[in-house]
Amino acid sequence: VQLQASGGGAAQAGGSLRLSCAASGHTVSAFAMGWFRQAPGKERELVATISVVGGITKYADSVKGRFTISRASPDNAVYLQMNSLKPEDTAVYYCALDRQHTIVVIPTSAYWGQGTLVTVSS
Repeated sequence: VQLQASGGGAAQAGGSLRLSCAASGHTVSAFAMGWFRQAPGKERELVATISVVGGITKYADSVKGRFTISRASPDNAVYLQMNSLKPEDTAVYYCALDRQHTIVVIPTSAYWGQGTLVTVSS
């Protein structure tokens, strides 16, 4: 399984960015996908996950109402639309595909893509 993330970069506070992640490999469309992030000196944390079917989503409280996760099954891709960005959103963002769960991504059972850096300036 390979996960290729893109779309990171620099933004001003209040601005927007859109992250994309393309997955390839066996049965990638059968399990939950999501985004996690890791800020300097902090542990990796959940940003948002989305189920295989039904569009069931879960968001971190810190991003609710500002970020939207979506999934394009035919393309085996997951997206993260980030609006109203804040400096505290600065982090390396990681795309994740769960190995066995269909509703949410469990970090201990996930494949990980390479990170993409998001930097938000005030």
